[in-house]
Amino acid sequence: MKILCVSDYIDPLVYSNAIKERFKDIDVILSAGDLPMEYIDFIVSSLNKPAFFVFGNHNLKEFPYYHPEVQTTRTITQKWNLSHSHGADYLGFKTARCCSLLLAGTSGSLKYNNGHAQYTEQQMTWRLIKLIPRLIFNKLRYGRYLDIFLTHAAPFGISDREDPCHKGFKCFLWFMKLFKPKYLIHGHIHLYSLQDVRHHIFEETEVINVYSHYVLEIK
Repeated sequence: MKILCVSDYIDPLVYSNAIKERFKDIDVILSAGDLPMEYIDFIVSSLNKPAFFVFGNHNLKEFPYYHPEVQTTRTITQKWNLSHSHGADYLGFKTARCCSLLLAGTSGSLKYNNGHAQYTEQQMTWRLIKLIPRLIFNKLRYGRYLDIFLTHAAPFGISDREDPCHKGFKCFLWFMKLFKPKYLIHGHIHLYSLQDVRHHIFEETEVINVYSHYVLEIK
C-alpha cells in the first residue's frame, strides 16, 4: 500500500498535469495541514483515491465550517458541521478506518497567539482523551488501537523547534506510548535541505515529517 502525504507547501511535483502518471500507484491520500482546500481538491479529483486531512495553523478559511464553536456571525451566518468536503474526510479529533488502516487525527498547533486551531497542552490532552473509547473499540475488534496518527504539529522534542509556534505537544508522547501507532505523520516543521531529517523513532512509532510531499509505503 502506498500513501501520498502532503503538508505545508504546494509542491509542483504534485500540483502538475503529470500527477496521474507520477502517483498512479497511490492508494490513500493524507494531508497534514497548512494547505488550501483547493489543493486537496485537485489531488483527490486527479487521483480519485480516499483522502483524509487535518488543519494546520494557517489556511484556516474553512476551519469554522468544521468547528462551529469558533464561528461568528461576522464570518459565517449559518452553522455547518462538516465531515466530508473537497472529496476528503476531515480527521481532526476523530478516528476512521480506510483500506484496512486504522486512522486518527488532530488539527492545529500549540497556542502562540490565540488564533484558530491553536491549543494549549491541556486542551489537546482533553481532545486526545475523547478518542480513547473508539481506540479501545479498535483494539477489541481489530487487535490493535491504531495504525496512523495524523497530526499537524510535531511531538515535543521530536523534530519540533524551540519557538512557541513550532514547539511540539508533550501529550503526543504519552499517546504514542499508550496506543502504539505504527506511524505518526505530521507537518508544520519546514524542511529546507536534503540533509534535514524526516524520520524519528519513538517507542514503537515511526515519526515522519511529510513537509511538501512524501510517499509512505506500507508492506
